[in-house]
Amino acid sequence: MSATDMAEGSATAPLAGRRSAAVYVVLLGLGALDAAGYSLIAPVLPELAQRTGASATVMGMLVATFPLGMVAGFALGGAAVQRRAPAAVVLAGLGLIAAGCLGFVLGTDLGVLAPARLLMGLGSGCLWLGITFTTLAGWPGQEYLCMSRIFAAYSAGGLLGPLLGSIQGVRGPFTAYLVLTLLMAAPVLALRLPAHAATFTADRRALRSRGFWAASAGIAFAVMALGTLEGVLPLHFGAKLAQSQIGVLYAATSVLVAVTAALAARLRPRRALLASTLLVITGLAAAGASTAVPVWIGALAVAVCGIGMANTGAIGVLLDAVPAQRIVTAMVLWSQIGILGYLLAPVMGGPLADAYGYTTVAATVGVGALAVVLTLAWQHRSRQPSADSDAT
Repeated sequence: MSATDMAEGSATAPLAGRRSAAVYVVLLGLGALDAAGYSLIAPVLPELAQRTGASATVMGMLVATFPLGMVAGFALGGAAVQRRAPAAVVLAGLGLIAAGCLGFVLGTDLGVLAPARLLMGLGSGCLWLGITFTTLAGWPGQEYLCMSRIFAAYSAGGLLGPLLGSIQGVRGPFTAYLVLTLLMAAPVLALRLPAHAATFTADRRALRSRGFWAASAGIAFAVMALGTLEGVLPLHFGAKLAQSQIGVLYAATSVLVAVTAALAARLRPRRALLASTLLVITGLAAAGASTAVPVWIGALAVAVCGIGMANTGAIGVLLDAVPAQRIVTAMVLWSQIGILGYLLAPVMGGPLADAYGYTTVAATVGVGALAVVLTLAWQHRSRQPSADSDAT
């Protein structure tokens, strides 16, 4: 059964029982909280750069410590999810995120802030896998639909992060996020997230699927676009917008990401992924080239709609290619490849912006878009089962 068929066939299927519904709400809330940690730093970057005198390159490297920590967190969470109940993985993630927040609350220089951001990334990686595998186990046959909603929740968290980041200063945003992180531990403990109903196995054979590599290119592209949006462009926008205004702008665009991510489940995953490349590149290029606030608003709207479509399309291609019961290896590597895009975007985009201006930042994401198109074409030409030959 294809991911699209799952979405259509299960659209009216109710969740089994009140507790199941409550667990799903908690998972959505955890997803939103996790995503807020990504975008929390975006409105704070201009203030950090001013306080430390750091360049766009240095600020890009600070942003990159978060996805670097996530890569390690995915490996840690992937190992733990096969041996422990999801709640343990989720709580470990929340604890690590809280510890990282304390670094920003108590620290003042980059020597403290960079390790703190790394620690937050480690916790985020664990939290993502705890959320994902609880969802896949709890709603078999509805994986694509349910994961598209999880991505929508993550996109909604992109609304919360900039709003928290718009609090003036550096300590304020991270103090608020610390409080929310600690509060989210309560429903996790109260509901006692269930042990996996299905057995998930680590199967390296899944990595041979062309669909897996197409899905990996898709998620890397989506997250690279997000990293450019949050790790480089805020410095461009800071020329005309205050910290609070950047926060409101990013919060508003996050609504579009959430809506688009949810609606994209109605499309075939390959189509959603292909369409996203045009939207993202067009939007980011226009935002970097312009110095007019109205153009920034319109350009970001276009770009973030593409990001939402890319997120949902990428998970759909993955679920088409790899059965959920043996998806552990594929999910961990897919997540790691994806978050590398968040690392590469500011590391490459910052120096490009310093050397050639913000008009060039879309070039980095353009490489990711090309990879998406080429891997989807490679997948389409294969003679593998229907999941890999899904018509575009």
